[in-house]
Amino acid sequence: MPATTEQLQQALAGVVDPNTGKDFVSTKALKNLQVNEGDVAFDVELGYPAKSQIPGLRTALIAAAKGVPGVQNVSVNISSKIVAHAAQRGVALLPNVKNIVAVASGKGGVGKSTTAVNLALALAAEGAAVGLLDADIYGPSQPMMMGIQGRPESSDGKTMEPLENYGVEVMSIGFLVNQDEAMIWRGPMATQALEQLLRQTNWGDLDYLIVDLPPGTGDIQLTLSQRVPMTGAVIVTTPQDIALLDAKKGIKMFEKVGVPILGIVENMAVHICSQCGHAEHIFGEGGGKRMAEQYGMDYLGALPLDIKIRLQVDSGKPTVVADPDGEVAGIYKAVARQVAIKIAAKAKDFSSKFPSIKISKET
Repeated sequence: MPATTEQLQQALAGVVDPNTGKDFVSTKALKNLQVNEGDVAFDVELGYPAKSQIPGLRTALIAAAKGVPGVQNVSVNISSKIVAHAAQRGVALLPNVKNIVAVASGKGGVGKSTTAVNLALALAAEGAAVGLLDADIYGPSQPMMMGIQGRPESSDGKTMEPLENYGVEVMSIGFLVNQDEAMIWRGPMATQALEQLLRQTNWGDLDYLIVDLPPGTGDIQLTLSQRVPMTGAVIVTTPQDIALLDAKKGIKMFEKVGVPILGIVENMAVHICSQCGHAEHIFGEGGGKRMAEQYGMDYLGALPLDIKIRLQVDSGKPTVVADPDGEVAGIYKAVARQVAIKIAAKAKDFSSKFPSIKISKET
């Protein structure tokens, strides 16, 4: 007796997405289910990039389908479809960019830029189209971290082409000024420059634009959070009390301007001695986790204080590309996946679906 669509849906509902904890049937990720005698074919559409997990998901789905009596051949196509999600109200969306994620910290020196660059590379490694905007006007570090030299080209004299490496589009003020030149600018000049970098760059069709914000809660951060359509922010901190104190100020700023916090990343959580393997919590222990609990936010992960991470970004080849299968790259990929999953669960942006209404005066 041939299998029915209902039997297959029931069997496939038993496969749970390890990332969301929900099955693919109730979330309507299962599409185009076709049953023809002993042959079964269906698609699964994920709302986040997960290139590294697709083989495992496919195996589980095939096993579930083959568990139905009468099923002989199973064909599964798993793909990711990343859509634009809602940003703050009243902020003009950026053409070609679906989701903008700010990476912020209350104070400097907590490894925010290192986290931002590895987050961008991890999303790209999972199959997403990613851009990286270095919003640190006074201390741009992404050109060095991404191993990019050169100046952006402009075909029309008004817009610029982003530079690219490791499959990620990058724009930074560091490409436009000499490396040893100090940006002695007042706030309005810096914010104006940043808006130009953001809006006058010909970004490709991006799923995610990661914005590496300067530390603190000043002019630039405020301008960005009020004028840039942000899907959410990731807060980077160390477990140290003083870093947590400043990170809380960053959280409050985003709350005031209506930008949701996607989660907290605890950097330099533990130092493992490269000689003897002894683990030591140099900056304290569990501070980021406690802060996440206190504010009811997601704790995205903890990264070690590791000399290799520092050496890799300084040489222009960050951890995710320098050691893609290593333990630290695995943590960055897990953090990136959680950020993408949190975004996928948010309200979608339907502004592109609505027709534009034009009022004309008929005579």
